[in-house]
Amino acid sequence: MNRRDFLKMSSLATMSAVGMWTGITETFAHAPEQKEKYRSYNTGLASSMEYRKLGGLDVSAIGLGCLPMVGYYGGKYDKHEMIALIRRAYDEGVTFFDTAEVYGPHTSEEWVGEAVAPFRNKIKIGTKFGFGVEEGKPTALNSRPDHIRRAVEGSLKRLRTDHIDLLYQHRVDPNVPVEEVAGVVKELILEGKVLHWGMSEASARSIRRAHAVCPLSAVQSEYAIWWREPETKIFPTLEELGIGFVPYCPLGRAFLTGVIHADSTFSRNDRRWNLPQFQPEALKHNMPLVYLVQQWAERKGITPAQFALVWMLSRKPWIAPIPGTTNPQHLDDFLGAGKIRLSAWEMEEFDRDYAKIDLMGHRADPFTESQIDK
Repeated sequence: MNRRDFLKMSSLATMSAVGMWTGITETFAHAPEQKEKYRSYNTGLASSMEYRKLGGLDVSAIGLGCLPMVGYYGGKYDKHEMIALIRRAYDEGVTFFDTAEVYGPHTSEEWVGEAVAPFRNKIKIGTKFGFGVEEGKPTALNSRPDHIRRAVEGSLKRLRTDHIDLLYQHRVDPNVPVEEVAGVVKELILEGKVLHWGMSEASARSIRRAHAVCPLSAVQSEYAIWWREPETKIFPTLEELGIGFVPYCPLGRAFLTGVIHADSTFSRNDRRWNLPQFQPEALKHNMPLVYLVQQWAERKGITPAQFALVWMLSRKPWIAPIPGTTNPQHLDDFLGAGKIRLSAWEMEEFDRDYAKIDLMGHRADPFTESQIDK
């Protein structure tokens, strides 16, 4: 399928622009005493955040992905600063926090659990099972029923809660029928330990099979301006079945924000170092897309990061992206996209410009790709 045919198949359902966001300007505090002084736990700062439904689950239009906090893109981060960042997000209207048992492993869930404890019942937590963390094999797929139950019990303990708002199967396990997985989750829902469930990187066929046993509220997949495969592969199914969509890496792992340049390099402890899209030749080849995003951001009077999210939020009302960050200023920046939207005409114009750009590089390395359901 060529690029223009792809764009014709992509849905352009949009919402009109409804306003601008004004962010918090307080300095990010480091000392515990300062953090206590800053703490507000949502006292009216969230007025510009839109809220959406993923199936029957109410969430903020922009959530917070809590994977980068464990050093996924390099670096080592202070627990107290990351907890302060999560609480800052809540103050700014975020009610949807994404984690997984494999992030760390366990560290992300522990930090999220501690961070949201003061306002646990006012937010939604999404976490995941599906890798052999409980068996000491965190890169191996495992969705056996006994593993799912062990994983859920561990997640509940680390998250300091008696229920998981949205439990995902992290990856489809080819050795366990999705109907069997859905059946176990259905039992967990009846027990009150899980309220909603979803799948990550699942094919339309697997989504249908799972949904027939236990209705899904959301599906999570990588999706961004430069990786639009979900539009043709699963969007029609999600729309038909009333399932929400949660894009991860909506800022293209920072590529779309303009902070990555044609000559950028990545260390081996940075997840991007072996991804095809981030190889030297691909970076140089794909820079025209960065320039296009920058042009449109200037036109709308927003930042490139905000435009990348505005573009996504304007496509469907059942999309709720989960950009991740470890930086409070970056958090304030992308949350500025909370209510800004593109008109249908602007979406069409952007897609015409986008169709003229040739992109290079796949989104995943071979091993990661081998674990993605087709």
